[in-house]
Amino acid sequence: MKGSHATVGSIVREAAGALRFNRQRSLLTMASLAWGVACFVILYSYGEGFGFALRTSFESVGQDLILVFGGQTSVQAGGQRSGREVQLNLTDVDLIRENVPLVAAVSAETMTRGATVLRGLHQESMSIRGVEPVYGKIRNMTMDEGRWIDGEDSLNKQRVAILGAKAAHKLFGEIPPVGESIAINGLQFQVIGLLKSKTQISNYNTPDNECVFIPLTTSSLFRDIRHPEDLVWMPTNPMFRKQAVKDFRAVMARTHNFLPNDEQALQVFVFNEFEKVIDIMTIALQVLLGLIGAMTLAIGGVGLANIMLVSVTQRTREIGVLKSIGATRGSILWQFLAEAMAIVTAGGLLGVLIGWAVTAGIQTLPLLGPLFKDDTGNGDIHLHISRFAVITSTVVLEVIGLFAGWLPALKASRLDPIDALRYE
Repeated sequence: MKGSHATVGSIVREAAGALRFNRQRSLLTMASLAWGVACFVILYSYGEGFGFALRTSFESVGQDLILVFGGQTSVQAGGQRSGREVQLNLTDVDLIRENVPLVAAVSAETMTRGATVLRGLHQESMSIRGVEPVYGKIRNMTMDEGRWIDGEDSLNKQRVAILGAKAAHKLFGEIPPVGESIAINGLQFQVIGLLKSKTQISNYNTPDNECVFIPLTTSSLFRDIRHPEDLVWMPTNPMFRKQAVKDFRAVMARTHNFLPNDEQALQVFVFNEFEKVIDIMTIALQVLLGLIGAMTLAIGGVGLANIMLVSVTQRTREIGVLKSIGATRGSILWQFLAEAMAIVTAGGLLGVLIGWAVTAGIQTLPLLGPLFKDDTGNGDIHLHISRFAVITSTVVLEVIGLFAGWLPALKASRLDPIDALRYE
């Protein structure tokens, strides 16, 4: 047992001595490997941040949002002709709440486009959305100031309004809007809330930032609300999304007299299905960046193999001396492998430190913020060092180091001691 410890100790000492003797060459090889690891870590961090920014901006439209518009029947049903218009009714909201338990929340929505909104003498043309209190939860409405519409506002048809971030800026500039009054098509409304700015790449109708939101019942002052433009709803759980859509169609088909499988009778948009496109884009980008990083690591591995082969050639006489005084093939093999793995490990640690320093130094890169004129940082790329990238680059580097060091080490261990001593 003591002999084996001595053998291991001597191998480590010989490897360390060789690295110190060839210090410049070892440091350059470590630096090339460190650069490869740093590139992999930074690129993967960028890919993760890019994907997160896209998903966050897409999901700002709503929590697992499902949007429904009326349509036209494409097949005959109940003795009625195909091509018949199917209109949404306000009564459909209660119908769904009572008959589709997999629907967590549902709201009707009206849209009054091109409404005249006045604040003092300042006039703007804006879209007015009439919505129910639960709409805020479905559509991810986050308040910056004030409050959202509540049940009392709806019950009493209160003339209250919530402004999107851009709508507020157009009407009030830098003045806090909450508590102020505006006129919508000649009727006075009190501003009770200001929404946080949304960096929103998914949308329908007018972007939320540019809209004014009022209670659905109050929107009857401007239009007939018996037939809303759309219904918005969300399932109780993403796992039950498909079944919820199926049950929703079945209930609506019975009520509006069309076949449940007639997809043109109702236009149902499941936003989660569009999100899959973003996920595919993100994965494709991460794979591309990962391959670039892996190629950089592989180039470093080739350099390591070349350096180790040169080392074997330069130290041929030394190997002959070691073998002549009793060094085994195994000890020679392990000495060169130990040198290679020491270089790889040190290079990997240095690369991770460089990657961490760069991501911590940069932190944020612009992406969607400048496009949407949003300075909140919600649509930007936030760089964070990834545990997956660190583990993956370390494992890949160790494997590369093992293979890059194995062939030169094997060559060194197989040298004939007499031929090695004669080598010039």
